[in-house]
Amino acid sequence: MSPTFASLRYYNYRLWFGAALVANVGTWMQRVAQDWLVLTVLTDHSGVAVGVVTALQFAPVLFLSAWAGVVSDRVDRRKLLMFTQTALGVLALALGLLVLSGKAELWHVYIFATLLGCVTAFDNPVRQTFVAEMVPAEKLSNAVGLNSAGFNAARLVGPGLAGLLIAAFGPGWMFVINGLTFAAVIFAMTRMRVDELNRLPIAPRAKGQIREGMRYVKNRTDIIVIMVVVCVVSTFGLNFQLTSAVMATEEFGKGAGEYGVLGSILAIGSLAGALLAARRERPRVRLVIGSAFAFGVAAGAMALMPTYLTYALASIPVGFASLTMMTAANSTIQMTTDPQMRGRVMALYMMVFMGATPIGSPIVGWIAEAFGPRWSIGIGSITAILVAVGAAIWTRRNWEYTVKYQMFHRPHVEVTYATPGALPAGPARPDEPRKRREVADGLGVQEAKDRTTIA
Repeated sequence: MSPTFASLRYYNYRLWFGAALVANVGTWMQRVAQDWLVLTVLTDHSGVAVGVVTALQFAPVLFLSAWAGVVSDRVDRRKLLMFTQTALGVLALALGLLVLSGKAELWHVYIFATLLGCVTAFDNPVRQTFVAEMVPAEKLSNAVGLNSAGFNAARLVGPGLAGLLIAAFGPGWMFVINGLTFAAVIFAMTRMRVDELNRLPIAPRAKGQIREGMRYVKNRTDIIVIMVVVCVVSTFGLNFQLTSAVMATEEFGKGAGEYGVLGSILAIGSLAGALLAARRERPRVRLVIGSAFAFGVAAGAMALMPTYLTYALASIPVGFASLTMMTAANSTIQMTTDPQMRGRVMALYMMVFMGATPIGSPIVGWIAEAFGPRWSIGIGSITAILVAVGAAIWTRRNWEYTVKYQMFHRPHVEVTYATPGALPAGPARPDEPRKRREVADGLGVQEAKDRTTIA
């Protein structure tokens, strides 16, 4: 089997991957339908209203993730995941029936978005950490990459299909279809071979476990750098639902079908980034920083595209760079975090990743209304470039490494670390050599001394 799909040789992960792919198609259909419902049915093309709905959907992640991480570390992750997936399906069905009845109002969508966010806050950390129970530790990076690939493969199908079905039948049925797709995940969870799961340690009940997780992150400068970069990019740059909606309708005068197609084209780049990430055995902090910078440049170019077609094509590198950043961040944190702390650390990561949306979406929506749709993308481009440059400067000064570039004749990047003490806290070992060198070229990462470098 190709190294890209290595995790699929494991029965439990294969079962999960197929079911999640079905559910993700439904999720993308609902995302498109929700924004279209608010933008064109319940309001008169209000970008602010779309931003508020998105904010309400992600606000609970900001407030509940810390507790959700503790729960994820304490309980049977498979059973908790079955509960959250069932709840997500019920909420989708209920909202769909309300829309189909013709009685849906904007405040109804606000309430359902908030409830959906509450369940998602508990679903995110357990879904992230459960992956580590389905594959061996050495395949975790591959499994995370394949998860992203499945999510974005669904993104190729979901938005475009939703756009066509919305144009034909209206948005209500998209919520119903999404609710039904969660049955695939629940069925898969019941059919897993429980004895083949690699159970992560269950953290015993104790006081101060949230503070313990925060202290752990505080002592890991590499995780802090990742969180800062991802938080800024997520806040102002990863608002594709909103920006694509306003660009399609306001800037290019397109309808639901063309809006849905934008999401599918964006997913081409995202899927390519995910498949490349699946081949990467050990991601690095510098990949997070570099891909954030690339995202800023690509988003800036996309904002300037003069036509619908060129805008759609420009979204491919944007999807590639954003997915590379997200997958590298997720894999790096999971692979370097103690198993007993993983749920809490991933919950804190999801808090800054998804919890930034309630802050950013209304701001980006307001920018779209006040200054035009293009600036709603431009603000993401500018902030991504600034945070990537700032992170690069900070790590260069505090981690004591030198970087040499070879642009011609087998291009590569050569990184040399001065001392173990200069490296980010966490994964370093006492018996490390004083000097380490790694070379990254087109063939991958080769480390001369050991495999613990993460910067």
